[in-house]
Amino acid sequence: MFETLFSPSNIIGTIASICLILGYMPQAIHTMRTHDTDGIALPTFLMTGLGSIFFAIQGLLTDNWPLLITNVITTVSSLIVFGMKMYNDYFKKDKKG
Repeated sequence: MFETLFSPSNIIGTIASICLILGYMPQAIHTMRTHDTDGIALPTFLMTGLGSIFFAIQGLLTDNWPLLITNVITTVSSLIVFGMKMYNDYFKKDKKG
């Protein structure tokens, strides 16, 4: 178990996970705080979210914890931002118009 946990593959996966989360989370946090979703392209964001879901499933099926944890975090963030984007684009504009 110890050897598997600290294998070169898991160490590299953990470093990649940290980089991805640190690269992704500032934008997600900014969007959650400001509720400004005008600069978000919905198709791109939706595909990124779907990719995160499938990578999380792969991580679960292969017992790859760095892959699973990273993509659960990005999936949850994506769902929150997606909900905000849908609300801003479709429900908020109806009230203004």
